[in-house]
Amino acid sequence: MSSFKKGGIFILSSPSGAGKTTLVKKISKNRNFSVSISHTTRLPRPNEKNGKDYFFISKNNFKKLIKKGEFLEHAKVFENYYGSSKKLVNEKINKGKNIVFDIDWQGTIQIKNKSLKCKVLTIFILPPSKSELLKRLLKREKKNMKTVKKRMKEFKKDLLKWKEYDYVVINDKLNQCYRKIMQIIKNKNKTIYDRNFIYQHVKRLLN
Repeated sequence: MSSFKKGGIFILSSPSGAGKTTLVKKISKNRNFSVSISHTTRLPRPNEKNGKDYFFISKNNFKKLIKKGEFLEHAKVFENYYGSSKKLVNEKINKGKNIVFDIDWQGTIQIKNKSLKCKVLTIFILPPSKSELLKRLLKREKKNMKTVKKRMKEFKKDLLKWKEYDYVVINDKLNQCYRKIMQIIKNKNKTIYDRNFIYQHVKRLLN
């Protein structure tokens, strides 16, 4: 994997349940890639570990870090706060690491609007269908219908942000989606993706 450019930022975003977290973890296993571990005020899910999946902190502490300007980006998502540590990201970039971000559109726009001295590439992940997204959410949330309904309610709003991204990939089959993303990251996918095809797909998802 020595052909990768060092010290870049690669952002994956998607509606909740489309598979970006799984893809980010898969990408981070490549040589010279590292996940940006976010701070969050939400409660840990089963099997999530502090310092590995997220840095779990209180809302008061999170707001203090905002005031101190400690975040490269931060956002409120589903009543919880998420943010990427400026210090931790800079340390990795300075060591020549490629950082993979698992963040929403709010954080993506914040990073894109900053004058960073490294490559920034943004990729939006779409589910193959609304029914498949619902199936994935039901599995992840252990059929907690209150949480699932909340996620589906935000789905349309998140979906409309796809135009803010450099590339859009449909996560129909995980390994196939992963390969497409790695081609984009390695600049081997020189062809601009079919925006009209994506537009029609988004249209179907919104109906």
